[in-house]
Amino acid sequence: MARTTTTVRRSTLILPVAPLGPENPLPPLLPRDEAHHVGERERAALPPDMARQIGYAPLRTVLPTRLLDGYGRTRRRTELETLVIENDRLRATVLPGFGGRVHSLYHKPSGRDLLYTNPVLQPADFALNGAWFSGGIEWNIGATGHTTLSCAPVHAAVVTAPDGGRMLRLWEWERLRDTPFQVDLWLPEGSDHLFVGVRVRNPHETAVPLYWWSNTAVPEGPGTRVLAPADEAWHFGYARTLRRIPVPEWDGADRSYPLHGDHPADYFYEVPASARKWIAAVDRHGSGLVQTSTARLSGRKLFVWGAGPGGRRWQRWLTEEGTPGYAEIQAGLARTQLEHVPLAAGAEVSWLETYGPVDCDPAAVHGSDWRAAREHLALRLADTLPAERVAAAYAAWLPCADLAPEEALHTGSGWGALDVARGGYALPGTPFDSGTIGAEQRPWLRLLDTGRLPDEAADPARPPGPGPVSAPWRERLECAPGGPVTDYHLGVAQWHAGDRSQAGRSWERALAAGPTPWVLRCLAVARAAAGHRQEAAEYAAAAAGLALDTPGVPLPALAALGREAVPLLLAAGRAAEAGRLLERLPDRVRGTGRFRLLHARVLIAQGDRRAARTVFDAGFEVADLREGDEILSDTWAELTEDPLPERYEFRMRPS
Repeated sequence: MARTTTTVRRSTLILPVAPLGPENPLPPLLPRDEAHHVGERERAALPPDMARQIGYAPLRTVLPTRLLDGYGRTRRRTELETLVIENDRLRATVLPGFGGRVHSLYHKPSGRDLLYTNPVLQPADFALNGAWFSGGIEWNIGATGHTTLSCAPVHAAVVTAPDGGRMLRLWEWERLRDTPFQVDLWLPEGSDHLFVGVRVRNPHETAVPLYWWSNTAVPEGPGTRVLAPADEAWHFGYARTLRRIPVPEWDGADRSYPLHGDHPADYFYEVPASARKWIAAVDRHGSGLVQTSTARLSGRKLFVWGAGPGGRRWQRWLTEEGTPGYAEIQAGLARTQLEHVPLAAGAEVSWLETYGPVDCDPAAVHGSDWRAAREHLALRLADTLPAERVAAAYAAWLPCADLAPEEALHTGSGWGALDVARGGYALPGTPFDSGTIGAEQRPWLRLLDTGRLPDEAADPARPPGPGPVSAPWRERLECAPGGPVTDYHLGVAQWHAGDRSQAGRSWERALAAGPTPWVLRCLAVARAAAGHRQEAAEYAAAAAGLALDTPGVPLPALAALGREAVPLLLAAGRAAEAGRLLERLPDRVRGTGRFRLLHARVLIAQGDRRAARTVFDAGFEVADLREGDEILSDTWAELTEDPLPERYEFRMRPS
């Protein structure tokens, strides 16, 4: 029988989806509480190269992106656009509107999906800029954490594959580091493995920090075991400690089984430089998925939720009741996800990954002899996909990386086209066409063409749109004629650069032209960051009050201003004023879980713990609860010594 030719096609998928909702219109000036962080004392005890890379260019903010926090917990059946690449053995389904996530990888001969395929799309606050969802294979680029592109569109097209067939190319401009990247997926005829070529480029005249982790969600059951070619790992728990431990036995349990721990944790494997780079998850029958790569993608990691109540609660939070759990097996450019590596000016880095089934003798891979277990799996991998074939596929793909897309399948953002227009970059294989420039980018294109940013100040109810903040754009703003909108954006760019004094002066100039909620809010953040609580509260209250008094201010803007102002007022000891501000917000805002929690915090500050307990007893869900955030359990502990109700149990570390 003739083999089926590999195809790439458009399709759709219907899932229960909680809509993303609108962007938060306020620029995120402060760093978010990223769980993967270690202090200076812990870092000093690490190997020098690891310590250096952990301290290299950490994010101060997630500018220029905006936060995605407008989603809820109500899901409705929604048709999602997909791209499907398929041969006679595998079918990979990709979500181009959600970061190019591989939603499923179906192995036809065995009739099983090799990935954990989430039956719903439920955003949660795990990405660097908020909304993220679990399942499949995601491509994490930018900085420590889940990429800001988790719920963003990417460009996609058909390209000629190394074997002359059809290949799916995904590409985008990653805005945190201004690095264009591409992910090429192809299935050679008759192959049981999805081949993935990845390239990241630095078109700039200075080095940029580079971060990449390919994150694969795999089904998790009582018999699931994860294997990698290592005898040691770096354990990171949500108590924010990083320490070297033996593999697999540590602290009285075999940690290669995801359910053999109580709390969420990362295990970054110490894979020897000479070893083949792979990681696999197998079920109790010895079957599962194996990921391998060329040597450049050297890091390997296991993330587990653990069997404790907090981890189980998070698992259910990210999907629906009755759904099996998952673990994550990951591959990255460094030993740990806390590290960034430099990518030299004008340089690029690339590698090849593969994803496919593995079937092992269950007695061997689940045996007590760890070395024998992983050597057995390594032999099975060598039999089905020799390292030489992976190296040859990489060499064959490299000349294809620059091939021009042949058939456009999906359009990403216009930000890459804007930066290409500014920098004149030649990026063969990943065109950022000027036709993708939209309404958000046009004011900045005008700045390029005329040296002047259009005046948007005519509508006081309209928050200023997003904009770039890199040094070349900041220099253009500095040379542009002054004005309230230009000064506002210049202040944001200066803040991003770490020049907080100049940012404050720019915002003060904008304020002198007439108060707006948006400039007042920036000044509130600046005063709070400088430790001036009363001034911060004054500015924040003024920003929210002015917005509430201005007809036509969008609901997301009112919610964002209120969410920031209430905690600042509480921190300044102004609980009564915080309560009055809450009462002024629209019902649609006050009724959300986030603002019901703020209401409880205000009641506690006013000394009315009984009323605050009533809020908790009535029940609420904070849809945008941040990964690792303990605000629910902390607030409960202020109210009572009663056990924390299961619905509020999200703790990711020991109490």
